[in-house]
Amino acid sequence: MFELTVKTHFAAAHQLKMVAEKCENLHGHNWKIDVTVAGNELNEAGVIIDFGELKIFIEEIMNELDHKFLNELEFFKDGNPSSENVAVHIAQRLQKSLDKHSPAIRVASIAAWESDNACAKYFPPVK
Repeated sequence: MFELTVKTHFAAAHQLKMVAEKCENLHGHNWKIDVTVAGNELNEAGVIIDFGELKIFIEEIMNELDHKFLNELEFFKDGNPSSENVAVHIAQRLQKSLDKHSPAIRVASIAAWESDNACAKYFPPVK
């Protein structure tokens, strides 16, 4: 199996519910995101996906999140826009793009860093 990792970022605000008092206040983060995709086979060019193509898919998602109030986005309407849920959202959105490109590539993990020393990492179930 092969894995590729791309690091990216976005800035956004959120307001969490039912967590530590401090985090229930409206606040923002400069999120850092580690995206890892995996595949068992290389294509005719000798890669599972070109980094440039992968970065385009990721950039589309970052543009949807960047400089937004996450609580107002459809995905988070009924839940907390926690680091965990941000990672899930990115994984699900990216997998839809990957499925159209090549069903042999899957999201292996997403790490959503809300600060330099705190992140949530999501590992989507393997189908």
